[in-house]
Amino acid sequence: MVFQKEIKLSAYKRGFHLITDKILKELDEIKKVKIGFLQVFIKHTSASLTINENCDPTVRGDFERHFDILFPERASYYQHDYEGDDDMPAHLKSSTLGCQVMIPITNGKLNLGTWQGIYLCEHRNADSGRKLVLTIMGE
Repeated sequence: MVFQKEIKLSAYKRGFHLITDKILKELDEIKKVKIGFLQVFIKHTSASLTINENCDPTVRGDFERHFDILFPERASYYQHDYEGDDDMPAHLKSSTLGCQVMIPITNGKLNLGTWQGIYLCEHRNADSGRKLVLTIMGE
């Protein structure tokens, strides 16, 4: 079985946001899969996806603060700056974390660890919503 669906998330403010439940809400088909995988792909270059802590919200805040130190705005060596001070750092953050995650499906459920969730990592100050491609492969 292969199933694919594109969804658009509502706009999020800059930061790291849990979206596991939003993805599952869009995928009734996952319940039919005994064994397989869910690939989540983001169709953008200034936002990313990752899997991490789903319980303590301070982790997401720490991610944001740390990434802002690693990839500062207005670095003197940036040439790509005509889309705003946050744009080039957003591209760097996106490439560091990546544009997709792959999660096993077991008996109709995502086989994540107890404290794992899917993050939308929004790296821009303003956004109008991000598009995700959700692909289920399994039997």
